[in-house]
Formats: sequence, structure tokens, C-alpha cells
Amino acid sequence: MNTENTIKPMTGNDKVGLSPTSSTMAHRIVPSRASAAHPAHRRPHLPSKVGHGRIADKGRHGHHQGTRRPFPQKKEDDIIPPLDNDTVRILTLGGVEEVGKNMTAIEFRNDIVIVDMGFQFKEESTPGIDYILPNTKYLEERKSKIRAVVITHGHLDHTGGIPYIMDRIGNPPIYTRNLTSILIRKRQTEFPHLPNLDIRVVEKNEIVKLGELAIRFFSVTHTVPDSMGVIIDTPFGPIVIPGDYKLDHIDGIPTEQEEEEYRIFEKEKVLLLMSDSTNIENPGFSTPEKLVHKNLEEIIKNIKGRLIIGTFASQMERMVKIIEIAEKYGKKIVVEGRSMKTNIEIATLAGILNVKKDTIIASQDAGSIPPDRIVVLATGAQGEEFAALMRMATKSHKFLRINERDTVLLSSSIIPGNEKTVRGLKDNLARQGAKIIHYRTSDVYIHSSGHGNRGEIEWLHKKIKSKFFIPIHGWHSMLRLHAELAETIGVPKKNIAIPDNGSIMEIRNKGTEMVKLEQKAPSGLVMVDGFSIGDVQEVVIRDRQMLAQDGMFVIVAIINITTGKLKKSPDIISRGFIYLRESQELLRSARLIIKKTIEDETAGMNPIDFDYLKGIVTDQLSKFLFQKTAKHPIVMPVLIGV
Repeated sequence: MNTENTIKPMTGNDKVGLSPTSSTMAHRIVPSRASAAHPAHRRPHLPSKVGHGRIADKGRHGHHQGTRRPFPQKKEDDIIPPLDNDTVRILTLGGVEEVGKNMTAIEFRNDIVIVDMGFQFKEESTPGIDYILPNTKYLEERKSKIRAVVITHGHLDHTGGIPYIMDRIGNPPIYTRNLTSILIRKRQTEFPHLPNLDIRVVEKNEIVKLGELAIRFFSVTHTVPDSMGVIIDTPFGPIVIPGDYKLDHIDGIPTEQEEEEYRIFEKEKVLLLMSDSTNIENPGFSTPEKLVHKNLEEIIKNIKGRLIIGTFASQMERMVKIIEIAEKYGKKIVVEGRSMKTNIEIATLAGILNVKKDTIIASQDAGSIPPDRIVVLATGAQGEEFAALMRMATKSHKFLRINERDTVLLSSSIIPGNEKTVRGLKDNLARQGAKIIHYRTSDVYIHSSGHGNRGEIEWLHKKIKSKFFIPIHGWHSMLRLHAELAETIGVPKKNIAIPDNGSIMEIRNKGTEMVKLEQKAPSGLVMVDGFSIGDVQEVVIRDRQMLAQDGMFVIVAIINITTGKLKKSPDIISRGFIYLRESQELLRSARLIIKKTIEDETAGMNPIDFDYLKGIVTDQLSKFLFQKTAKHPIVMPVLIGV
């Protein structure tokens, strides 16, 4: 539907700002019952200027009516009590009301250790936002106490916040393993204006003393190499945070290597476990990555025609294995997708990938090689519009075209919310005649999660045997299921705390009790919005939501400031609301309402109160449009006095 139409466009003499008495107001349309409940001028705005006149935007009313998740209301920060000397404070700053933006802080006396610093990608309720960050105001106010940031592995939900947060908290040293350090440094080159990071590479047998705390490390199995868990030693016992993990196992029996890695906890009296809850809803054990590698090898070895594999660029271990298998069988690899090329470059730099120079070729050279000797490794298995795989599927890729001899293997799960885009990708691939192998329809396992299922989570609990437990990394329902599991294997309910973002837990009296405080650290959304970072005002997000849902309706009325009469019929501009050329009756009625309201209200008013007038105009027009269309566009009256 074409909604970009303007009826009676303004002429040169009608430009906004001809008079210093001009005024505008942005309002949301509401039914009449809501108008009475929510007066027009309750949320002030800073005025903005256009031309030589003044445009004032002083309020809006009503609440968004839809199915989106409510935008969190801004409130005053809690007054947080001081920390006692015999108390360890734990703060969950992110990752416990979502999957993403993981960040936890441990505080004891004058020392703070931070574990992970991730971000979350935008969601439907935050249109126009680039990323969502943990709220670090608590840490910013105590930056002199921060001794270290420990990064458990190289995925963006654990590292993505580093360029935006580190400078705010004093740029403390970062401790992590080699591959993760390279991933962090590579991304940091995109932010040349920031100070250099102090990254210190550690390995699992090291101990780092940080004031009255110390940190140790242990290896965990995940989809990216060099993943690690962290042990934070406090005077009252160790705090264990495994990060993202799963178990390498055979038919539900962990391998000897896994047993050996976790054997360190046999002699530990663990004070607190904070563990990943992502796959708590999945029973049993997850599919071992080695089984996926074995099945992919069979497919690569025996495939007839060209093989195109779509997967996450973050699945570094799998990408490396695919390249090694292709080389083993004399095939060439074409890598498509910026993030995938970057991660392969990093894997080579870290010594994880070692292949012949001519194994990886450019896409423009693939045409000179028989198709059955080509394996394409591409991003875009989630159906992203401009990703490599979608460009191939829609015939917009410069060098690669899908044909009926191709097999497309989607070695990734579907991220919730991406079901339609993945379906669109598969439809486009099918239209080109390609055979599609998806993890849900394949006879063999071609994808596995990087997170342990419920059986693995239970195994970990039994190995670590912590006194206290806090579930992290997941939505609240996941955390609650994880807490229930901990109870069934012997952790007393009073020793379990289910956190929210900003929750503060304290282990008191030298490690004998855990309390969740009523007060919370600041937890309002912090967003990366273009070049700005911070608390994007609620009204900005609401306006974006409403524009996306019902569009906007702008009226421009020129008023004789002496008589209060309109100089001409109001101009109306609409975007994303109605098709104006087919709504002439509605427009005529809207103009009559605008004219009558303005002239009735300005009768005897000298001088004209534009702030009052715009509120009345908006209320009357809002009621009318809602009654006629049942829609809620943003209404913007521009009133110009001449």
C-alpha cells in the first residue's frame, strides 16, 4: 500500500517558522475515554527550532496499546546500603532477564571483579536501536574498586559491550585466554578513538591475585575454542562461574577429559555456583559436537554437486572442522560473509586453523573448478536480508548462483523470532531447485547447541556441590526451572536466589547465609543508538513503536493571530497511516474539525495561547481519527501564526 502521499503540499510562503508564534505538538491518538484520563501536557520536551520560528513540542498522552513487551518505567535509583566487611556482594547486571548481555560483578571490601561484558541485539520493543547494554552505573560510581574484568569466551553476548563500557569503568585489565584476546583486539580496531585495552592472557593453571580476592580458571567445552570457567577465591570459599558450557560425552557419559577437568572441585568447598540456564528446558544431554563433525564429514565426502553450508560465524570450532574436512578430500572452500571471514582469519592467527594456502579461494574463482570440488561456507542461515546465503538465494550475489545441482545444508538452529525469515530463505532456495538439508529434517545430526541440556547441568551441580546457588544466563522462567533442579539435588531453598537484572545478593556472616536485597542496582535499559550510548528516553522508543505500527498524521494550519481565523484550509501530510487518495471524505471531515476547533477556541483569546491550542486540536482530531479508523498514529499539529 502506498502511504507516502501528501495532499495540498505547502508552498514556499507556507514554510514552517515564518512567525515566532508558530508551534507544533506531537501526540498519539487515543479514544475519548483515554483522553480524559491522560491530560495533554504531562511529559515535557525540549523545544526544537526550524527556520526562524519556534516549534514547541511539550507533551503527549495515552499508553501504547498493543502486544509488545511493556517498556520499563524509569524510576529513582535505590539507595544501596554500604557493604559490611564480612560480606561478599554479588550483582547480576545483565543476562538474567534475557539471553544475552551477560555481566556479573563480585564485590568484597575494596575489590570488584567483573565476569563478562556482553550485549544484546535489538528486539521488537526497541526499534532503531543497535545494541542493548548492561546498566553499569553501579560500577561507574565505584570504578576505583574494579580490579579486573574476566571474559569467559569470545562470543558477543559475553564480549560485545567491551568497546562501550570499558572506558566508563576506568579501563581495568581484562583477563582471558588467547583466542578470546585476539577476538577482542580485532573488534576493538573498529573503535580507534578508544584508549588501548590492557588484555592479559591467562591459562587454566594460573592464579591471579586481585586485592583480597584471587581468580583461577578451568577449561569448558563450548562452540568456540579457549572457552573457560572462572573461580573467584574469597576468604569464605570459592565462587564458581563456568560461563557457557556443555559436556563432551558418549551416550550421556562424560568423557575422561571432562571428568579430569572438573576433578579440581572434588577437594573444593564451593561457596557459590552461578551457572548457565539456557538449555534447562531440554531433557537429557545435548548432541556432542564430535558427532556433528562426523556426520558433516560423511556429507562433504559423498555429496554430488556443490555443497553450500550455512551456519553461525560464532561456531568457530565447526567452521575450522569443515575447512579441514574439505581439504582432506581435495575440495576447495569459498568463504562468504564478513564475520565468517574475520573469524577464520582470527582462527588462523591463533594457530587453530592450519590449511594449505590454496584451500580457501575467492568466490570469483569458484567458476573455474568443478562444482563437486567446491564447498561454500556462508553466513545467513537465519535468513538475514543482506547476508551471503540470502543473496545467493535471491540471485543478487555477484559470483555465486544457486542451481538444481546444489545442496544447501543449514547447520544452525533457528533463533526464536526468525522462523519467518528462515522459511523465506528456504522458499527462495527451493525456487532455485536446490536440495535443502536442515537440522530439523536431516536423518543425521548436523547441528548441536553450545549449551548443556538439563542432564549436563545436573551433572555439573553434582560435581561442584556448592553451598549457595544463583542461576544466570536466561529468561526468568529458565532461571526458576534451574533453581528447582538445584533443590532436587540437595541445595536448600533458602540458599538459592533467583535474580533480575540489577539484583544484589549478599553472602553474609563469613559465608553462613545468603540474602537478596530489596534494593537493586540501576537496571534501566542502556542502548547503543547510532553514535550515542545511554538511556534512550522512553518517549523516543514509544514514538518509534507507534510510527512502525500506525504511522503519523501531520496537519499544518496557518492562523491569523489578530482574528484567530485560518488563513487557508489546513494541509495534511501522512506517512504509514492511510492511503490519502482513497480517503478524501476522512480528510474533509478532519479539516472541518481542525478549523472549527481552532476558530472556536481562539474566539476572544488575545494573545493566542498556542500551547493550549495545539493540545485541544490534537485531542479532538485524535478522537475523530480513532473512531473512524481504530488506528493510533502519532498526530503532529503544526500551528503557524501570521
